[in-house]
Amino acid sequence: MSQNTPQSARPARFSSGLGAWFTMVGVSVGLGNVWRFPYMMGQNGGSAFLLVYLACVLLLAVPALTAEWTLGRSTRQGPMGAFTQLWGSRWGLLAGSLLLVTVLVADAYYIVVISQIALSAGFSVSLGFNESHWGQYQALIGSSWWQFGVSALILLASLGVIALGVRRGIERVSRWFVPFFALIMVYLVLSSLRLDGAFGHLQSFLQPNFDAMSAGDYFAALGQAFFSLGLGGTFFVIYGSYLPARQSLFKPALATALGDTSAAILAGLFIVPTTLVFGLDLGQGPGLIFDTLPRLFMHMPGGQWLGALFLVGLVTVAFLSNIAALAVAAAALSKNEAHDQSVRLRPRVFVIIALIELALMALISYDNDWIGTFDLIFGSGMQVGGSLMAIVAVAWGFSRSHLAQQVFGSSGENRTREQLWQFWLRWVIPGILVTLLLGYVLSQLT
Repeated sequence: MSQNTPQSARPARFSSGLGAWFTMVGVSVGLGNVWRFPYMMGQNGGSAFLLVYLACVLLLAVPALTAEWTLGRSTRQGPMGAFTQLWGSRWGLLAGSLLLVTVLVADAYYIVVISQIALSAGFSVSLGFNESHWGQYQALIGSSWWQFGVSALILLASLGVIALGVRRGIERVSRWFVPFFALIMVYLVLSSLRLDGAFGHLQSFLQPNFDAMSAGDYFAALGQAFFSLGLGGTFFVIYGSYLPARQSLFKPALATALGDTSAAILAGLFIVPTTLVFGLDLGQGPGLIFDTLPRLFMHMPGGQWLGALFLVGLVTVAFLSNIAALAVAAAALSKNEAHDQSVRLRPRVFVIIALIELALMALISYDNDWIGTFDLIFGSGMQVGGSLMAIVAVAWGFSRSHLAQQVFGSSGENRTREQLWQFWLRWVIPGILVTLLLGYVLSQLT
């Protein structure tokens, strides 16, 4: 036994299937569903984008999710250790290091966005969104000092949850936050659909026009499916290492995808009709949630409290995704990634993570233009690339029988299904991901 591991330490595992599901959905549901999904849909083809996104989730994201879980559970390690175990110290360390950088940079701008949402929620509760206070609101949200200060508090709170461990920290917080957010979104959808003209605008929006979609729009739908679910060869690898050994992965993957997609659709059912009813700009981009939505709450009956409720719920689920990112970093920077239940990591690991994130958050808080730049590189491209690495590692690193045992809970019972699944992971998904990635890069160069 390692000198640094207590004699009483137990392997880190989720307490139950329900607890694992809440945690996985908590990772998936976040800014990708509510901040990113509506404006991506508004900018990239509307309801046609939605249908392509749903197809990408079912055919690509769900199998990719089982692959990432398989990688984590089979190795009982985070990305750094898992890739090193399968690819050797040279290439595995390179892949793990690349994903570590991706997680640290992406989480830095993610925390800053959470801080902006938290500031918006606080403003709504105290003064409400109205024209007389609009200048004050913009000054507060745009303040580098306020953004950085709130971001630092969120970072420290997240590290505190990780220090409590899998069951007492990560799982417990997820069990509270996920149902809370679901109840808020259902209430907001019911409120939005009661607005005059909401159904008519929604019906018009849901008429797809695939001719208007470009190659970049298809890549955006793919990137959104992976971003929204939280794929990237990182979050679900470390959380997969906490899953029980004999549980089949296919049904939990479908259930997780259903929970995540439901959250995105609920967000769309709230944001799309209300934005169109009041003639505001759905395709504004990343600023949608900080400009268009506050103006929306000005016009809605009870908008001050509805806006605050919406933003508080969004902060809670975004916080869960942030915890997962920091858990990946903590695992990568620890000598022993197979943590015990209390995750007794050395204090210096938390100090290193805190210093790196604080430096990045200071840069991003000072100039918010970095959010769009980092989101394009690390939120779409690197996230798809990281998941592609995990899929290739699993599909070619494990036998067909091992894959079948992991995904379906048994092997040899349905050889056709097992062969098709292995073929899908080895050739079809990587081929589609590489083609769309290359197509997107070429479209940006021309």
